[in-house]
Amino acid sequence: MRLIFSYMTKENQKPTHQDVMPSMAKFLSDLWFEGDFREQPHYLSEIFRRILETDLGDDKELRSKMMECIKTSEMLAETLEPFSDKQIQKACSKILAA
Repeated sequence: MRLIFSYMTKENQKPTHQDVMPSMAKFLSDLWFEGDFREQPHYLSEIFRRILETDLGDDKELRSKMMECIKTSEMLAETLEPFSDKQIQKACSKILAA
């Protein structure tokens, strides 16, 4: 999976390994404000299930991409599941302030 974060790059400057954590913290912080990310795997499953019921769902490459999206979304939700929204927000703020 390839993620692009405009936060970590400045004009004519390549990102470094030190840019990873602040970029991930910004991503999680932004995601936290976008809605209930914990429900994303369910939303994706419902959307993809409906697509699979159409002719478009016969495309094996598309099916594979849909399954990868669901898996990635599930992994994110499972990783963050033990933490409250407040804990996630606090951790992101702390990393961004560092």
